[in-house]
Amino acid sequence: MISYVHLTTERIAAKLPFEKTTWMASGSKDRVELLQGTLDLIVLRALHTMGAQHAYALAARLEQVAEPSLRLNQGTLYPALVRLEQKGWIKGTWQRTESNREAKYYAITKAGVRGLEKQTERWRRLAGLVDKLLLNEG
Repeated sequence: MISYVHLTTERIAAKLPFEKTTWMASGSKDRVELLQGTLDLIVLRALHTMGAQHAYALAARLEQVAEPSLRLNQGTLYPALVRLEQKGWIKGTWQRTESNREAKYYAITKAGVRGLEKQTERWRRLAGLVDKLLLNEG
């Protein structure tokens, strides 16, 4: 899956071979649009960096570090977690949180690390393409 944060003009978007997008709420009236697969890359990278996390903690951390701020709702994050778990890129296990609640903690697998490496390379190639298109736009 290609991973790219879709913050370009419609003209650039029309040149890219993507159909599916995910909308995420932001703190302002503008919405941030993510191409399918982008959230997968973000989740994999976060789990690789931070270690096992439950969904709420993961969403809170991503919201904290993102600029502009992103609010991940359950309808956005949970399908990505399910998709990554079905691919075998993450593994979920039920554990108790700090507040003694049951929560599913997700950790990246060895296959997920390999997937992260491949997706990172694809992201870099795509970012280079978009950069070229933006530079030649004027």
